[in-house]
Amino acid sequence: MIRFILGALILLTGTPALSQPLIIAHRGASGERPEHTRTAYELAVEQGADVIEPDLVLTRDGVFVDRHENEIGGTTDVERHPEFADRKTTKVVDGVETTGWFTEDFTLAELKTLRARERLPAFRPGGAAFDGQEPILTFGEVVAIARAASARTGRTIAVAPELKHPTYFAGIGLPMEDAFVAELERLGLTGADAPVIVQCFEVGPLERLSKRIDAPLAQLVSGAGGPADRPGLTYAEMITPEGLKTMAAYAAWVAPEMTLVLPRDAEGRSTAPSALVADAHAAGLKVVVWTVRAENAFLPAEHRRGEGLADHGDMAAYVRALAETGVDAIFSDFPGLARAGL
Repeated sequence: MIRFILGALILLTGTPALSQPLIIAHRGASGERPEHTRTAYELAVEQGADVIEPDLVLTRDGVFVDRHENEIGGTTDVERHPEFADRKTTKVVDGVETTGWFTEDFTLAELKTLRARERLPAFRPGGAAFDGQEPILTFGEVVAIARAASARTGRTIAVAPELKHPTYFAGIGLPMEDAFVAELERLGLTGADAPVIVQCFEVGPLERLSKRIDAPLAQLVSGAGGPADRPGLTYAEMITPEGLKTMAAYAAWVAPEMTLVLPRDAEGRSTAPSALVADAHAAGLKVVVWTVRAENAFLPAEHRRGEGLADHGDMAAYVRALAETGVDAIFSDFPGLARAGL
């Protein structure tokens, strides 16, 4: 119990890191239940997660809902609803052409008629067994789940919302920032001690939010490319010592893809840690890595077990290796296994 309470205090107050990083349940216990569902979040809390993560996109009527992407053909049963067949379309989101059904073409009431399904059924048939059982959640409903879990367990369960594609949404007349600040204010999550970490791959939204709320912000960083709203900037430039100092002016966390901390060689084996954690800490930033998964397909070669890509490797050992680099938090689809590795 003391470990969990102290972990929450680190998150809220910015005090120095413990030897054990926080565990952030990536879309809930999404390795075992369809992602972004109530059962995925509640299972994650039972397994010891400190934080639960919702990805946020907007509906046509401006409500934040919890989906991995605004395209929902892969995560809901929308294709089984003939009344929505004519809403299938092709759009370009952040330069990527995608065909499917998009949240911005539905009202919240319409989306609530859909049910979630497993996004990776070939890897996670156990999760697929729960297809069709649960509705799409709003951001407010996820916060309510976290608060109920906090009351039930006696430890603070924080939330880590990710704003998805804010520049795209602004371009179609659904700007996120004002609506998001209003929602945080309604939920009482704007303070420096609020149990929340706001994430985004884009830079501008975080810079502007830093001037409007005191809640901690996390700059997501991919292993390639750059922010959609800064075409002249690469993620590689952002994680240089100078880039991290610039980031620290608006963010409390840097959130790199895990191989930026533990790189891999040509055979897929982990090499020596990079300087990223030390450089980030020197700039005053905490570090949270994403996303640790149990399947061989996502693990470095030295932690794979068995022959199949969907077979589970030694994820706990990989979590320990990441923890030894000094990271402050770890995103995982399997929060129970991640906790076991610490």
